[in-house]
Amino acid sequence: MALFKKKAEEMPQFDVLPAHVAIIMDGNGRWAKKRGLPRTAGHVTGAKVFRTIVKHCEARGVGYVTVYAFSTENWKRPPEEVQAIMNLLRDYLKESLRDFKKENIRVRFLGDRAPLAEDIRDLIEEAEKSTADKDGMCLNIALNYGGRHELTAAMREMAKKVQAGELSPDDITEEIISQHLYTAGQPDPDLIVRPSGEHRLSNYLIWQAAYAEYVFMDDILWPDFTTADMDAALAEYARRNRRFGGV
Repeated sequence: MALFKKKAEEMPQFDVLPAHVAIIMDGNGRWAKKRGLPRTAGHVTGAKVFRTIVKHCEARGVGYVTVYAFSTENWKRPPEEVQAIMNLLRDYLKESLRDFKKENIRVRFLGDRAPLAEDIRDLIEEAEKSTADKDGMCLNIALNYGGRHELTAAMREMAKKVQAGELSPDDITEEIISQHLYTAGQPDPDLIVRPSGEHRLSNYLIWQAAYAEYVFMDDILWPDFTTADMDAALAEYARRNRRFGGV
C-alpha cells in the first residue's frame, strides 16, 4: 500500500481541528462514466485516494476517521460492480495486514458482517485484532453499513437486555443508546465531508451526526479528491461557530 507522506511545515495550520472526520466517498461510478471507463475503474482509483486521504488525516493529527465504503443499499448495484468492490476490499485488507505492523493505526469495521464472504470476515477480524493495541489514529471502515440498520440492531439488543432484566426501560438514555452503536466509545463525528454534489447523509451515521458540521463539495468526484481538498474542508470547519444549541 503506497503511503502518503508530507512534511509538516508544508501543511497549512488550523486553529481548530476536528477530532473525528467522517467521509462519504461518493462519485466513483460517475467519474468512470465521464471518462468512458467501466464503473469498476472508478472504484480502483477511489481506493487509491482513500489510502492517501487517510494518511493525510493521520499526519494532520485527526484522531478518528470514518469512511463510508459500502452501504446496506449498495447490494442493489450490478453484481459485477459489487464483486469488484469486494475484491478491492480483499486487496486492501491483505495489504493492510502487512502495513499495519509498522503503522500506528487502529482499524475497526462498522456494519453487519453476516452477508460478507467468509474470507472477508476472517480478514476483517484479523485486521481488527492485529491493530487493537495501537494507540494512534482510529480508522473506521463502514462496510455493509446503514444508519437505520445500526439503530435497529441497537434497539433490539437493548430490548433483549430489558427482557433479561439486565436493563430497565427507565435507564435508557442517549448515552446508553450510543453505547450500543458500532461507534461505542468513540466521539461523534465533528465534520462530515461529501464530494460529488450530493447534499444528503444517505443513511450514514444518522445518530452520531446530530451536531456534525457538513462540507459538501459540488465540483469534485471522489477519485479526483486531493489532500488540498481535504485541507479546504478542514479550513471550512475551523471557520464554523459550533454552538450545540446554545447562543
